[in-house]
Amino acid sequence: MLKSDENSIIWARSSLCANTNCVEVALVDHQVLVRSSKNIAGPILRFDFPEWMAFLSAVRGGEFDLP
Repeated sequence: MLKSDENSIIWARSSLCANTNCVEVALVDHQVLVRSSKNIAGPILRFDFPEWMAFLSAVRGGEFDLP
């Protein structure tokens, strides 16, 4: 993705997010992009769809829950 294309990305955040300390996601070119809404000019994580689905499965399965 070219830097100039980043302005056209449509970012979404959870409806449960009440402030600017949220995670935003976007779908671009068969990738899931993730960034912090607190620092929108900061780094963007990129995942292919199978990686993203594995992450969501782990979250839903409680793999990241604190003891």
